[in-house]
Amino acid sequence: MNWLAHLFLSEPCPAFRIGNVLPDLVKQAQLVSLPEAYQRGIRQHRRIDAFTDTHPVVRRSILRLGPEYRRYGGILTDMFYDHFLSLSWASFSPQPLPLFTAEVYASFDDHREMIPAEAHPPLDGMKDENWLGNYGEMEGLADTLRRIGLRFRRPVNLAAAMKVFQQEYAGIQEDFHEFFPALTRHLAER
Repeated sequence: MNWLAHLFLSEPCPAFRIGNVLPDLVKQAQLVSLPEAYQRGIRQHRRIDAFTDTHPVVRRSILRLGPEYRRYGGILTDMFYDHFLSLSWASFSPQPLPLFTAEVYASFDDHREMIPAEAHPPLDGMKDENWLGNYGEMEGLADTLRRIGLRFRRPVNLAAAMKVFQQEYAGIQEDFHEFFPALTRHLAER
């Protein structure tokens, strides 16, 4: 799952939420000195990733993307699942998505001094360009994939996968709606 899901699946505690996205942004060595509330979020991030990366429904979604995108299938599937979470937000949360994202973005500013400096630029970009709120729009999703593709040593045109996503949309959407409740149950069992 990508950041929208990680944040949604967090305890409603700003430090926990921030901890739940930091492992994607900074090296492990920068995380070990953070206070316990952040550490709980970091552990939750790892539980989510471990469950997601080994789940057969997620693997099915990756296979839907075809061999051309298999290497990046996990990243793409994470983003596509965030798209569906955004679209079906009201089914999972009584809090409207714009209020949730505003709350999350405010927490980035409120906790800035605790967040490792390496994470500031992506968190600022997320807030300034409303990445979380734009995942439900095809153009917002494509923009995010472009940004992710530029982070590799050799840039990759991940936005080109939007064509396959549109072709496999219904199947990946079904996969999301099968997988996400399983993930929430898994986390509730802990």
